Amino acid sequence: MTLAVRYTSARTLDTAPAAPSSPGPGEVELAPAYVGICGTDLHIFHGDMDARVQAPAVLGHEMSGRVVRVGPGVEGWQPGDAVTVMPLRWDDTCPACRAGHQHICQHLDFIGIDSPGAMQQRWTVPASTLIRLPASLPLDRAALVEPTAVAVHDVGRAEVAEDEKVVVVGGGPVGILIALVARAAGADVRVVEPSAHRRLLAEELGLTAWNPADDDVPELVRRWTGDAGADVAFEVSGAAAGVDTAVDVLGVRGRLCLVAIHPRPREVNLHRFFWRELTLVGARLYDHGDFERAVALVADGTIPAERLISKVVALTQAPAAFEALEGGGDVMKILVDCTDDAQGAAV
Repeated sequence: MTLAVRYTSARTLDTAPAAPSSPGPGEVELAPAYVGICGTDLHIFHGDMDARVQAPAVLGHEMSGRVVRVGPGVEGWQPGDAVTVMPLRWDDTCPACRAGHQHICQHLDFIGIDSPGAMQQRWTVPASTLIRLPASLPLDRAALVEPTAVAVHDVGRAEVAEDEKVVVVGGGPVGILIALVARAAGADVRVVEPSAHRRLLAEELGLTAWNPADDDVPELVRRWTGDAGADVAFEVSGAAAGVDTAVDVLGVRGRLCLVAIHPRPREVNLHRFFWRELTLVGARLYDHGDFERAVALVADGTIPAERLISKVVALTQAPAAFEALEGGGDVMKILVDCTDDAQGAAV
C-alpha cells in the first residue's frame, strides 16, 4: 500500500493509502520523486474546478521520478530510467487533433486534473507521456521541466525574437520562467511584479523588475524603448490591472500573449488594439518539442531551477503546503517529496 494526496472538497486535502495498479498494455508504473504545486492545483484546492475534477482526486502534474515497471508492449523504457511526464492524453479524432493541435484536443485528458495525478508514491501512466531526463539532472530540479515547457510554449506563441523588448506582467514561477526563456532567445526583458520577494529574486537572476504599485510602468517602458513601446507583453498575473498594464505597454503592432487563467471576463481596451494594430494570442499547455527544449534548458543551467525552489516538504505535509502557498508570502515553488524515506517530516 502506498500514499497519495487527494482533493476531497473545497479547501480539503487528505493523505490516504492507495493501492498501485499494475501497468497494462502500453503503460508504465512510476515512482514519483518530486511534484511541484502550481497555480492550477491551487484553483482545484479552492474548489474552483469542481465541475471538472472528480473528487476524491489525486493532484499533481509537475513531476520527476523513475520507472518502476513497464507493461506489455512497452519498448525503450526500463526500471530505473529517470523521467518526467507530459501530462496530456488526447483522442486524435477531434477537429483540433486532426488539425495537428493535439495538445489542445477538444476532449483532452489533462492528467492530474481530469484523471489521477503524480502526488502519490506510485503512478501508472501511458508510456507515450514519458520524457527522458539526463542521468546528470537532479530530480528536484527536473520537477521544474513541466512549467519550463509552459514558458517555452508561451515564448514560441508570442514569436519572441532577438533584440525585442519584452514585458512580463507577473513575476511568479511561470512569469520568471517566461522571462528567462525570452532572455535565452535574445530578448531584452522587464518583469512587473508587486511582491518585493519575487522582484528581488528576479533581480538576483539578472532581470530588471518594476513594482507596479510605485512605478509608472507605461512611462518606464516609454523611456526604455525610446517612445516605441514593447514588442511583446505577457499577461501572467491573472489580475484586471495586469491586463491593463500588458495592453498599455505595447507599441505599434505589439503582441500580447495571454498566459494567466482569468476566473472571470475582463474589460480590455479594444481601442488600443485598433489604434496600434495589436495582436492577442492565447497560450495553453505545450507539445513534445516544448518539453524537449525545457529539459535542455533546465539541464544546462539556463533555467536555474534550484533558485526557484523555495521549500521541499514530505508528501504527508502536502496539505499544509497548499495552505502556505494560499497565504502568499515569500514563496516561489514548493515541491512535494514523494519518496518513501521522506515521509513524516519536511525536508
